[in-house]
Amino acid sequence: MGTIIAVANQKGGVGKTTTTANLGASLALRGKRVLLVDMDPQGNLTAAFGHTPQPGQTVAEALLDRRVPLPIVPVMEPSGATLSLVPATVALASAESTLMNKLGRELRLRDQLGSVMDSFDVVLIDTPPSLGLLTINALVAAQKVIIPTEARFFSLQGLQMLQESIEETLYLNPKLEVLGIVLSKYDRRLKEERTVSNYLREHWGGLVFSTEIASNSKILEAASVGVSIFSHSGAERAVGAYRDLAEEVAARV
Repeated sequence: MGTIIAVANQKGGVGKTTTTANLGASLALRGKRVLLVDMDPQGNLTAAFGHTPQPGQTVAEALLDRRVPLPIVPVMEPSGATLSLVPATVALASAESTLMNKLGRELRLRDQLGSVMDSFDVVLIDTPPSLGLLTINALVAAQKVIIPTEARFFSLQGLQMLQESIEETLYLNPKLEVLGIVLSKYDRRLKEERTVSNYLREHWGGLVFSTEIASNSKILEAASVGVSIFSHSGAERAVGAYRDLAEEVAARV
């Protein structure tokens, strides 16, 4: 059975989706069988691979009805990376409110993934910028958590809130642990960011990945045209960073 990793942070705009997409592509290029699960109603991970879901064929339907299997879509990148994707649309937002009235609402994603895990080495779950039921489903399903964060003082508050949520989730998932914290959109030219980076490494120690994902417009460009950075020209610096991150993740898993 593979490893399920939730990519989470209650703060928006810290690079959760780009981390999920590009780390997933990098792991796939290393020969791993990778499944990406979009648990954000914004559907940015789905769009990042250029996929437009058919009505009724998203993660929302599988969460609401246990008899509906996860819709798994193959993704074949020009880079040669081959992955699988469970897509999402804005319908996931209404599904979350409906799910509140269902038994076992926190366990729906875990149960669905349990039926497909023999086919994958790594599952990466992209989560919304909140600590609601969708994020809780991801944390209950996962064995590990990767926390992307900006090197900004306001981002430290988000880390603390997520840590509290992880501690609460241990009641349902006692094996859950933080795999690592990744500095995303990092600009070492800025004093504030260098200061926060140093603080993170002093406070969290070895949990902070050595690899830092620097600010790079090519990362956003790649997502806007529906490919990972490995299939986007001019993104060589970002490619190197995500290869290094994938190596660190593989070593820790």
